[in-house]
Amino acid sequence: MASEQMTVAQLCAEVKAAAPALARAPREIKDAALQALADSLEARSAELIEANALDLAAGEAAGLSAALLDRLLLNKERIAAIAAGARQVAALDDPVGELIEQRELENGLRLRKLRVPLGVVAVVYEARPNVTIDASALCLKSGNACLLRGSGSAEHSNAMMVEIAADAAESVGLPRAVVTLVGGGRDHLAELATQQGVVDLIVPRGGEGLKAALEQVATIPVLYAASGNCHVYVDRGADLQQAAAITLNAKVQRPGVCNAAETLLIHRDVAAEFVPSIVNQLLDAGVELRADEATKEFAGAELGERLVDASDSDWGTEFLDLILAVRIVDSVGEAIEHITRYGSGHSEAIVTQDEEAARAFELGVDAACVYVNASTRFTDGAEFGMGAEIGNSTQKLHARGPIGLRELCTFKYVISGDGQVRA
Repeated sequence: MASEQMTVAQLCAEVKAAAPALARAPREIKDAALQALADSLEARSAELIEANALDLAAGEAAGLSAALLDRLLLNKERIAAIAAGARQVAALDDPVGELIEQRELENGLRLRKLRVPLGVVAVVYEARPNVTIDASALCLKSGNACLLRGSGSAEHSNAMMVEIAADAAESVGLPRAVVTLVGGGRDHLAELATQQGVVDLIVPRGGEGLKAALEQVATIPVLYAASGNCHVYVDRGADLQQAAAITLNAKVQRPGVCNAAETLLIHRDVAAEFVPSIVNQLLDAGVELRADEATKEFAGAELGERLVDASDSDWGTEFLDLILAVRIVDSVGEAIEHITRYGSGHSEAIVTQDEEAARAFELGVDAACVYVNASTRFTDGAEFGMGAEIGNSTQKLHARGPIGLRELCTFKYVISGDGQVRA
C-alpha cells in the first residue's frame, strides 16, 4: 500500500514495526545511513532546489512575508550546510547504550543506568524544510524511527527530503519506514497526536497556534519546541558599542527564526546616549520599531516621528519579521519582571559589564537559554555542538533548550545478579 493511500494510524503502525531494527542497529550502520543521506542531498541539490522553487512560488502567491520566505528557501549553500549538519551528527558519539550511572547495591546486585531510544518520535513543524533533515538525522543516530509532518508551505521540499532520507536508511539495510512523511490537515494532526502505544513522543516545532492545537487533542507525551519571544536587555553597565552589535545581530541577521530578538529593553540611565544611535541603526536596517513613549522621547522629535506607538499586545508578540518592540526600564529588576510577564522561556540576553547585574539576570530570568553579552541567535543545536536540533524546548521536564541526541533518548536500568531473591 502506497504511503499516500495509508491512514495516519496505518502509517504509525508501519513505523512502529520498523522501529526495533533501528533501535538495535550498531553505530556503524546508523553513521553509514547519515553519510549516505548527506551525499545524496548534495548529489540531488539541483532537484531539491527545483522542488523548493514550487514551494517558494506558492508562498509568494499566498502572501508570505519576506522573513517567512527566507525560512522556506533552499539554495546550494543551505543544502550544503544541511548535509554538513548530517555529517556532524554522524561524527558525534552514539548516545544509545551510553552508561549514565552504575553502582553495586548492598545485596550485591550490580545496577547500570543506560541510555536507550524513545522508540517512535513524531515531529510536527512549520515552514522550515531543513528541519526535515535535522530531525531525520537526529532520530536515525539516536535509534528512533520518526514520523515527520511539515507544513503545506514546504510540501514539495519535504517530500523530496524524506525520500532522500528513506533511501539512505534503506541503502544500509534499515527499513524505509524509519523515516516517514505524514501529510493531511488538522484532523490528521489530531489522529497523529492520539496514537497511544504507537507513537512515544510528539515534538511540535512552531508558533503558539500549533502548540494550542496540540494541547487540545494530544493524548501522547508532547515536548513543545514552541515560540521564541526573545529579549535583549541593555543594562546601565553595558558597553554600548557591544550592545548595538548584539541588538542588530539578534534582530536583523535572520528575523524569521525563533531565536531572533523581538523586544529590546534599555536601562533609563543609558537611554539618552544609546537610543538615538540604536534607533538610527535599526531603521537603516529596515526594522519597524514599536516603542513606548519614553523611547520616543529619548530618540528626539525627528526620529521619534518614525517610531510606531507600541501596543500592549506588541510585548507578547513573536513577530518573526523586521519588527522590534522597544521599552525603557528603570532597573535590571524591571527588565526581569517584563521578561517574566511576556517572555516565552526561549532565549534572553543581558548586555552589561556589571557582574552583580549579570548575576541577577542569570538567576532571575526563567528561560531555557540565558545569555550575558552575547546574541540570542546562538541558541541552536549546531552552535551548541549537538550537530543539529529538532527544536528548542521551552519546557522543563525531560528536556530543555536545544533538542539533540540525548534529549531524544530515555533510559533503562539493567540489573545483574548472582541468584539474589528478595526476602
